Amino acid sequence: MRSFLPAVAEQLFGDIQQTYHDTSQIPDDLLIALKFVFGSCALLALDLVDQRSVICLSSPSGRQAFQVLGSSGRLYTCFLSCHFCPCPAFSYTVLRRTKGLLCKHILAVYLSQTMALTLQETVSDQQMSVLLSGTGAL
Repeated sequence: MRSFLPAVAEQLFGDIQQTYHDTSQIPDDLLIALKFVFGSCALLALDLVDQRSVICLSSPSGRQAFQVLGSSGRLYTCFLSCHFCPCPAFSYTVLRRTKGLLCKHILAVYLSQTMALTLQETVSDQQMSVLLSGTGAL
């Protein structure tokens, strides 16, 4: 699932998953590591997770997309399968400047999954097709 991320990020998510599963908290050392690896978007992503802003949309055919309600109130549809978010920060920081691994929305998706805090919603295949085509929002 996380094949686009460096091994250090994979290991960090694994450590967070284990610790959060055991204690329902992320200790300071892992928070510091998260900030070191992902920069300033780490705290912003954690805030989105705390607000339960991440929804996993699943269709009967097995397709998945994630919607993240951003801090601005805008809904972003993120795709982990191709590591993409339509937000301006992703376009500028990740794609243009290559200064970051990902934006806060994609990081929030990874963290909410790691911490088992992702909200789940089932949509029809037709609704998923509309979402994937970019012709409408759910």
